[in-house]
Amino acid sequence: MTLHAASREALAAAELRLLELADATTSTNDLAKLGEELFAVLSLLIEQPALRRAVADASSDPAGREQFVRGLFAGKVGDATLQVLVAVVTSRWSSPRELVDGVESLARTTLLVRAERDGQLDSVEDELFRLGRIVAGSNELELLLADPAGAVDGKVALVDTLIEGKVSPVTKTLVDQLVRHPRGVRVANGLGELADLAAKRRQRSVAHVRSAVALTAEQVDRLTATLTTIYSRPIALHVEVDPALAGGLTIKIGDEIIDGSIAGRLAALRRNLAS
Repeated sequence: MTLHAASREALAAAELRLLELADATTSTNDLAKLGEELFAVLSLLIEQPALRRAVADASSDPAGREQFVRGLFAGKVGDATLQVLVAVVTSRWSSPRELVDGVESLARTTLLVRAERDGQLDSVEDELFRLGRIVAGSNELELLLADPAGAVDGKVALVDTLIEGKVSPVTKTLVDQLVRHPRGVRVANGLGELADLAAKRRQRSVAHVRSAVALTAEQVDRLTATLTTIYSRPIALHVEVDPALAGGLTIKIGDEIIDGSIAGRLAALRRNLAS
């Protein structure tokens, strides 16, 4: 998600209020409710263009936008949700779409904080990553989920058959919301972004590793330690087995790619011979 400067400031202010409210509660159920209500508001903003334009109108009085939101949602959402929404609409956003992006980010952050409190953040990250690989590896499934004519409830039900009883409640909610509102993003890519958010929540960078063969636990630990030393920050590994590499592995961290595969070395050799 790329935001303009004004929207980044607005999101930072709303996120600060969100985290203050999260710190004030000891109940993960309260966080679950807050996240689900923010997702419900997100759906409303997506479905009603006039509403999102009204709450994002930077030319109007912030106090008026606050009064409007309080009148619309008071008694329909919890006090914590209302406070976060007030922080959102009284800030200055670059566009209505970026305000919607911000609400989506806040809802996701709330659920990741809940997973963190429950000691499930590692599991959520892994579940999102693995499901992303499953979706990316099935052309039929990707086409079904990307079909604009397909019934949304049917898509959610289809994915739920894959994950029901196999993932945490936080993962299920995040996945259901992504399938319901992909917002122009392929579901496989969206799952990867969510896994990255979970990793960043733990203040770690993500290394996407493709290996010709499955890595042992010892190899994963050694590679993690090596990359952590190289980059001077904690690194989370997401490992995908890809026999097409023939041997070795490739590592992608941000925009940087380390290609240690046989296929990569052969391609480099061919480029050198052709130059």
